[in-house]
Amino acid sequence: MRRLNRLREELRQRRHHREFRISPPMWTERQRARLEDLLTAVRDAKPDEKPDEVETPPAGPDEGALATAVTNLWRAQRKLTAVGERTSPRDRQAGRYLRTCSEALTDAGLVVQDHDGDAFNAGRELEVLVYQEDPALTTEIVIETVRPSVYLHGRLVQVGQVIVGTPAPPIDGRNDHA
Repeated sequence: MRRLNRLREELRQRRHHREFRISPPMWTERQRARLEDLLTAVRDAKPDEKPDEVETPPAGPDEGALATAVTNLWRAQRKLTAVGERTSPRDRQAGRYLRTCSEALTDAGLVVQDHDGDAFNAGRELEVLVYQEDPALTTEIVIETVRPSVYLHGRLVQVGQVIVGTPAPPIDGRNDHA
């Protein structure tokens, strides 16, 4: 059996050019004995024992770093898909890469919510940066999302920042609907 394994290893190496073949290790008897001791110790170790050198991984993902990454991805997508601009093949390709990244993050449970055009009320969990009067509006509407809301597995990890458009007050102080 040992001879058959050695023959297999030799044939595997011969598939490659001579320059890329890996020569067998040149170990002394002392090194081989040490290796055998280590292998025996690993084989005999109990599964509950943890080596002292192993670092414990963090409890969960760094939500702040994920929110920053997905926010920058969202901003890049918005820049590439600006309305009214002609896009080059390079921009379209970059857009596809960004879209693929965004879909992968969504599959991992990270959701980005853009608030542009949403109706606004004071009870929403959003940070309003500016209220901007617009005579064309009849109700309060989010006219621009500065930073999107980010959710990780349905839990809010980043509060969105928005600019809200409000209807302009009547000029003469009267209510036109009276």
